[in-house]
Amino acid sequence: MTSLSDPSGPPASTPVDADLLLELAPTLRRAFDRVGFTADGILDALGDDVHSAMGRGEPTPVRRMCRRLGDLGTLIRLFLIADDLPRGEVSTALAPLDIDLAARAGILEVHGDTVRSLLDIRPLDLGSGTRWVVSDIDGSTRAVDIGSDHVLGVGQASLSLVRGTPTRVDGPAPSVLDLGTGCGIQAVHAAPYASTVTATDVSDRAVALTRMTAALNELDIETVGGSWFEPVAGRTFDRIVANPPFVVGSGAVTHSYRDSGLDLDGASRLVVSTAPDHLAPGGVATLLASWLHVDGEDWRSRVSSWLPAHGIDAWIVQRDVADPALYVGTWLRDGGLDLRDPAVDVTASRWLDHLDDAGVTGIGFGFVYLRATDRPTSVLAENLTHGFVDPLGDEALDVLDRLEWLRTHDIMDERFVVSGTTALEDVATPADEGGWNTVVRRVHRGDGPAWHHEIDEDGAALLAGMRADGLTLGDVTELLAAARGVDAAELAEPVTRLVAGLVVHGLVLPAGGTS
Repeated sequence: MTSLSDPSGPPASTPVDADLLLELAPTLRRAFDRVGFTADGILDALGDDVHSAMGRGEPTPVRRMCRRLGDLGTLIRLFLIADDLPRGEVSTALAPLDIDLAARAGILEVHGDTVRSLLDIRPLDLGSGTRWVVSDIDGSTRAVDIGSDHVLGVGQASLSLVRGTPTRVDGPAPSVLDLGTGCGIQAVHAAPYASTVTATDVSDRAVALTRMTAALNELDIETVGGSWFEPVAGRTFDRIVANPPFVVGSGAVTHSYRDSGLDLDGASRLVVSTAPDHLAPGGVATLLASWLHVDGEDWRSRVSSWLPAHGIDAWIVQRDVADPALYVGTWLRDGGLDLRDPAVDVTASRWLDHLDDAGVTGIGFGFVYLRATDRPTSVLAENLTHGFVDPLGDEALDVLDRLEWLRTHDIMDERFVVSGTTALEDVATPADEGGWNTVVRRVHRGDGPAWHHEIDEDGAALLAGMRADGLTLGDVTELLAAARGVDAAELAEPVTRLVAGLVVHGLVLPAGGTS
């Protein structure tokens, strides 16, 4: 198979002393607490506008503000915008941490009287107050080489997974596995609701930085090195969360955080197909994954084929589909490569040729939610490409509950209510010849994933007849058929299909609940 890059790959990152990192973590935390290097402290000190500029990778407004902020400003510049700073200034801000020990550990680099950070140490509030997350510097504010063992920091994908992970606990606190932990953000996010958290990664550097992250936050997280599920062979968990190296390529590994060593979407297939073996009864896995769109193949069938025939309820949510050229360009830039470089052009061409040879027309990306059951596998795969505000996490548990309820009930015998967040609206669009096109009537959910369904006049009348203490759906259908002068049997199938879809998406709910 043709390699998509220089087979030697980029060099490794500057080494860290894993044991010394752990030893220094409590002292570093004391410095952070003393200075107020916390999520709220930084936001309050910088203000909304400057804080937003920092999030966009625009360091100049941040530097200007930090000149007024004393020790806190020094730590913001040191760890968050990766500036070179005078040794004395850093020593004062990090007291009681010894600068030379920090350099030996691999936290800092000292050149004469100048100090720079080798790590990004970022305070975040994931819902339980400040948590510090340790990763490698990403190059957004200072030019850095992205090493082969680069530990990715907190980015859009990891934050999307945080927001997409269920945290609701209906019984005993669950055991959680964070597969491919990276910087440890998912493990840290799981700690408040979990009984135990186990974090694994094939990268020794990732394991070391996750251990430091855990120590900084005074969290008890089991960290184990190894490939895929090998470190937890024979073990099961109540929850699994994974942001695996799912980049669709040739299987060549240049960066361990994104390249799996498996061809095309093999990494996602491996995680989706193996996770069920490590779920305890009733356990739930939340996985980020990518999959191919191939000529002549439905992406839903492709992903569904990765699951066993028995024992899993799955909700597969496609959030985006990328054009191959856009996809390749994005990931090459992510690796710190200049697309104007002729050598990079060769790499891009080989990558695109490989996708062409496989018939790839697009690369889908999204969430795969799995719940272990004792029934034949059931799969719902759908697009969720529109924007929404509320976190998706606990909604996934509700969707799986509603799917189970639909399988075990004859909906014609049930009573339903319209959700309190569901609104009926009429939508019209301008017509080419002037005026307006025919009004589209739809119901729209005002919370969660903000689903909307188009309905007709009969559908609106059907929903209007739903009451917790009213008629069954079958009886409402009979009345609607009589009003329309048609046979109720003719309406049974479209009514069932409509209401089932509205139930799955939470616009209409069983009057007695789904539990």
